[in-house]
Amino acid sequence: MTIDDYRREINRLDQDLLRIFNERAALALKIGEIKKEHGVPVYDPEREKRIFESMARENPGPLENEAIIRLFERVIDESRRLERIRTKGI
Repeated sequence: MTIDDYRREINRLDQDLLRIFNERAALALKIGEIKKEHGVPVYDPEREKRIFESMARENPGPLENEAIIRLFERVIDESRRLERIRTKGI
């Protein structure tokens, strides 16, 4: 394969990631609505810890576990931020 072939594959994966990130965010918003209805805090450190542990355990590489955890921290931070913003008026 050529560099261009690899870049096309990366571009395709980036589009998949974009779709997946937005699907995940939409689900987080639904969870945020339920949490608000039941008076449950947005932040759940135990849940996040379990996610990070699971991702590290299931990580096949080549990214190191610390890198995977940083990526998921960012994704979760953005989901939490979105939950807080969008559920204020609910």
